[in-house]
Amino acid sequence: MTHDLSGRVAAITGAASGIGLECARILLEQGAAVVLVDRAADRLQALCEDLGERAIPLVIDLLDPASVATMMPAILDRAGHLDILHANAGAYIGGEVASGDPDAWDRMLNLNVNACFRSIHAVLPHMIGRGRGDIVVTSSIAGLVAVATEPVYTASKFAVTAFVHTLRRQVAKHGIRVGCVEPGPVATPLLDDWPRDKLEELLAAGALIQPRDVAEAVLFMLTRPRGVTIRDLVILPLALDL
Repeated sequence: MTHDLSGRVAAITGAASGIGLECARILLEQGAAVVLVDRAADRLQALCEDLGERAIPLVIDLLDPASVATMMPAILDRAGHLDILHANAGAYIGGEVASGDPDAWDRMLNLNVNACFRSIHAVLPHMIGRGRGDIVVTSSIAGLVAVATEPVYTASKFAVTAFVHTLRRQVAKHGIRVGCVEPGPVATPLLDDWPRDKLEELLAAGALIQPRDVAEAVLFMLTRPRGVTIRDLVILPLALDL
């Protein structure tokens, strides 16, 4: 199915790999201009050269509030306006709490929660002023179901999901739609620290989905009639026993 997004401008955080990159690809395919936001400057530049002239690299360190504060002015300078924000950047840590590293948790929580909130806060005045906009947040099935093997990650995604559900009700009056895409395990670099044999076993069993599957779900969310909001879209691999 073709959805014409010509003239629309999207910004995607964490766009240099995984879900963010595939979402950039699919929106570009549908005619949008896409600002790829990431801290990986060299990779962003190379990707955008490959993706074409409507792919715009923007180097932002989402863990640095001063850097995040430059994001929206840079988007306006390079693209003129913003229709869509996909707050996608995130990190993953699983494992036992008793043997975990609280400093590593802090870094993950800052990216998964605080950076997500700051990114959204940065674009809201522009969207409110225009009287329309779309905000999609990459959460996780772990934002709806408490996963015992990843308690801190689960807590971060519960926070994100709660934020989306409440923000949506605040900004609907301004014509802004807000929703979560909530995938199960996705074959992305976030799983690089999983045991290789476990990953291979899950792939063979069909218990992982691909970033493109998530990108197609995000496109579906963005292309509903303006009077329709997809609050949550859960995507699970068929073989996942959850």
